[in-house]
Amino acid sequence: MSLRVTPAASQELEPRAYRPAPSGVNFAVVGYQFTTGNVLGDPTAPLQDLDVDANIAILGYARTFGLLGRSASVTVTVPYIFLSGTATFQGEPVADSRSGAADTRVRLAVNLVGGPAMSPKEFASFPPGRALGVSLTVQPPTGQYDPTRIINFGSNRWSVKPEIGYSSIKGRWIFETALGVWFFTDNTEFVGATRSQDPIGSFQAHLTYNFPNRMWLAVSANFYTGGQTAIDGVDTDDRQENSRFGLALSVPLGGPHSLKVAAHTGAYTSAGADFDVGTVVYQYLW
Repeated sequence: MSLRVTPAASQELEPRAYRPAPSGVNFAVVGYQFTTGNVLGDPTAPLQDLDVDANIAILGYARTFGLLGRSASVTVTVPYIFLSGTATFQGEPVADSRSGAADTRVRLAVNLVGGPAMSPKEFASFPPGRALGVSLTVQPPTGQYDPTRIINFGSNRWSVKPEIGYSSIKGRWIFETALGVWFFTDNTEFVGATRSQDPIGSFQAHLTYNFPNRMWLAVSANFYTGGQTAIDGVDTDDRQENSRFGLALSVPLGGPHSLKVAAHTGAYTSAGADFDVGTVVYQYLW
């Protein structure tokens, strides 16, 4: 049985994802994430009473640039997971402790309204306002996957999400929304069978306050629905209609250094993963 242990892709909460940025800026990110609870996005899995602690190391790189006269960015994120957990399988207690690489994620974003391509000097004098952007996230099956194991770090399939996001700033407040849909290819090595999954629609909303010293605090919530699976064409009763709530705080450390601390938890879970997340990310820009 192949079960992915990283949080489901539809459950992300990421404020300020569609704010314009100057062109030619690089970002390097090193992060740590702790996840605890039922982290499997597959409610039909033959595991009960699942309790997993996942320690996730995150490396990331982003660059902003101009694309057809608009502000754009590309981001690459590579996670590595250390996990331990317990569950009940066919009436018997089981335990496991492993580590492995999860799927890499690549995101291309382009600002369509309110964000022309600008140098850092031009951006510093540009009046902030409304912004509208689109993005495409691609998650190839690069993670560790073994069809003979119950738990896997990779998904053994391609995942793609087009998304549109809106951002409006008034004084020190930023209001943001984003609407996207995840599409999935089939996993053809699901215990000798083929597992398919319907698209998952996701909606995010964020309210951010900018402090005078460039520190900011965001309150976020999301809702996602869909994702019913089928095994060799036989539908399972696992359609998701879930939501999560989170907080994020970014603190400047001087110069090009900053630190972001975030946490989110399930506000409502009808089916699928139900877990708590804490994240610490160091960012360096040049």
